[in-house]
Amino acid sequence: MVRRAPLIEISEVVKTYTMGEIAVEALRGVSIDVAAGEFAAIMGPSGSGKSTLLNIIGCFDRPTRGQYRLAGDDVSSLDADALAETRNRTLGFVFQSFNLLARTSAVENVELPLVYAGVHPRLRRERAVAALERVGLGDRLHHHPSQLSGGQQQRVAIARALVNQPRLVLADEPTGNLDSRASDEMMTLLAGLAAEGITIVLVTHEPDVAARALRVIVVHDGLIQEDRAS
Repeated sequence: MVRRAPLIEISEVVKTYTMGEIAVEALRGVSIDVAAGEFAAIMGPSGSGKSTLLNIIGCFDRPTRGQYRLAGDDVSSLDADALAETRNRTLGFVFQSFNLLARTSAVENVELPLVYAGVHPRLRRERAVAALERVGLGDRLHHHPSQLSGGQQQRVAIARALVNQPRLVLADEPTGNLDSRASDEMMTLLAGLAAEGITIVLVTHEPDVAARALRVIVVHDGLIQEDRAS
């Protein structure tokens, strides 16, 4: 099997936070590559550095030292505006808390990234409907979050992550608020997206969730402790 070119290339990344007079190293020289179309899970206990690593991969933060190349571009030292542009162009995000607007329909929630991108209203609606159909919610377009189950709300969140046609989807504890059945459906959906060629990186503390990914990266004390095929 020929390995695809890396979409994520992280080399000797260090991230240090200053808390008063104390310097805390959240990452201590992390190096990983994630290939385009790969489905990877990042695991680790609280305080291990996994959330810091996800924030750097998601262009919410910059390394203190080291290099991060995303889709071939060095984003290590980009300013806040350039990082935001990279996020909007390349990445989609799914969060544990869904982050849906309560008084807004499913299709309107999914449209939001396109509103910010200045997409024409008609095209916006077409793409939002297509994204919801892709996650199996074509019959729930005009339902509000309160009218949807937890699993359905998370599907709306995934549709919103997909509507900008990202190359990479980052999921932060995407099953944390779901029951076991909805969690299983969610992981099946993410696996299907990876099979279509979208790179999926998720953070989880649940071993059974991580086992559904094709690769598990274990972070401990700011270092990669283990990196294995699932």
